[in-house]
Amino acid sequence: MTQIDPIRLEVIRNALIAGAEEMNLSIWRTARSTVVRETLDYSTALFDGEGQAVAQSTRIPIHLNSMSVCLDQIVAGPLPLDQWNEGDVILTNDPYSGGQHLPDFVAFQPIFANGRRVAISASIVHHVDVGGGAPGSYFAGATEVYQEGLRLPPVKLAEAGAIKPEILNIIRTNSREPEKIAGDVHAQVACLAVGQAAVTRLTTRYGPEALVLAMQEIVAQSERAMRGVISELPDGVYTFEDYVDDDGQEAIGLAVTAEVTIHGDRCTVDLSGSADQAPGPVNCTLNMARSGVYCALLCLGEGKVMANSGAYAPIEVICRPGSIVNCTAPAPVANRMATGHRVVTTVLGALAKAVPDRVPAAYYGVSYVAALSAPDPVVDGERRVYFEVEVGGWGGHPSADGADGDSAGFHNLANSPVEMCESLFPITFTEYSLIPDSGGAGTYRGGMGLAREWRLNADWGTLSGNFERFRYPPYGLNGGEPGACGRFLMMRGEDVTELPSKISGLALKAGDRVRLETSGGGGWGAPAGRPAEKVGDDLKEGRISSKVAQKFYSFSHTNRS
Repeated sequence: MTQIDPIRLEVIRNALIAGAEEMNLSIWRTARSTVVRETLDYSTALFDGEGQAVAQSTRIPIHLNSMSVCLDQIVAGPLPLDQWNEGDVILTNDPYSGGQHLPDFVAFQPIFANGRRVAISASIVHHVDVGGGAPGSYFAGATEVYQEGLRLPPVKLAEAGAIKPEILNIIRTNSREPEKIAGDVHAQVACLAVGQAAVTRLTTRYGPEALVLAMQEIVAQSERAMRGVISELPDGVYTFEDYVDDDGQEAIGLAVTAEVTIHGDRCTVDLSGSADQAPGPVNCTLNMARSGVYCALLCLGEGKVMANSGAYAPIEVICRPGSIVNCTAPAPVANRMATGHRVVTTVLGALAKAVPDRVPAAYYGVSYVAALSAPDPVVDGERRVYFEVEVGGWGGHPSADGADGDSAGFHNLANSPVEMCESLFPITFTEYSLIPDSGGAGTYRGGMGLAREWRLNADWGTLSGNFERFRYPPYGLNGGEPGACGRFLMMRGEDVTELPSKISGLALKAGDRVRLETSGGGGWGAPAGRPAEKVGDDLKEGRISSKVAQKFYSFSHTNRS
């Protein structure tokens, strides 16, 4: 490969990253739904002309680590790259064509310079509702993907720069929120043009050949960096097992098992020992499982590795077809994050055996997804879908306590502000707080989970929830205690009903309150190693109760030093 000037290489690298971030901002400023505009459930990236991921925005790892595999499946199947023309936009949401689950639309646009395809802009957006058996398209009762909503095989949504109205109409017709999904699709497509403009600036200034060479070197550098990270690990085979609570139907205690083999500068992760695919929608495809593995290894890189196709090259992922981590059609996959998060925590648990002083205890490990369908508070005859994703506590790590109520792992989402939610939906929040005693005890304490509670103001509502960590808490490491499990409650007057972790079609009426409690992170190190002063501070700040202080730390006010 012809050499490129290192200064020019860095200029182009940072310009590509800036271009991906400009795409990110474009969606944020133009999207219609709260799940995109507030929760920030979307991602953007730039690829080279051959389909290798090169640069990405600071958005969602699960999206970004999987886009390249999705693109590979599209071009190897129905739409080879030689059929992509200037102004085309290729769209899919099919989990069995490289997608993840039906609400996530993946879009690609080729970018040309002097008639040569030099790059591809890409985006994934989680759309608020794509039909199916539950508002928000998380139907806990699904036994087939067909029950989960609209399924689009790879298709040209736009040709020669014009969106095909018939395809957009199909998308609108299948959504409970047609105006919002149409607006979000337009925002998603518009961001691809922003990426195109960023690439065109570079080809105009430096020429297409310089850009192509720079992209090739950026990918090669990431591969070398990841090989360096892996080489620092001791050779060996390390195993770990964690569990998905259930599938919301008949399967309970679904194992996710990782056998991580470090051999020189390569890593093989074998997930074949994981449970068989479940009847309910907690399954994930091979693309999703790979993304979870990549996330865990990139975390171990501690920022040394730029995430792109090069970083994935030294990592082999083995998954048994028909398993919960490599399901086969037509298995339902709406709540695939339940298992995807578990892939991350399981691989990290295995890596902790190789480098125990570098890996934190388990974070909350779940996307707490809830959706409410209720009448519009302003427009008679209309109904709205309130969709949110909550988070929990991070695990303690070898040098500090875990973060409280913050997004971790591979979803990297923002919270939905209560004031905004109350202005758009018929609900009033009655509590939003951290939960004392939810973080696992340890030399370094796990972070606290969140309590989020609201009251329905409309005459009726239909609620669904897809949660995890109600049975199997986030694990502690090196003698640390596990974090607390989550809970889901419905309160009608004085009656309190404890709900399962996965539910759809729960009927609500005016005045009912719904409360979600998310799990805390696991503790790191034996609790006896925590200084009495820190325990006293935790007690004073309300992070732990006197009962926990005494039980795990043998602490009372009389022995504070």
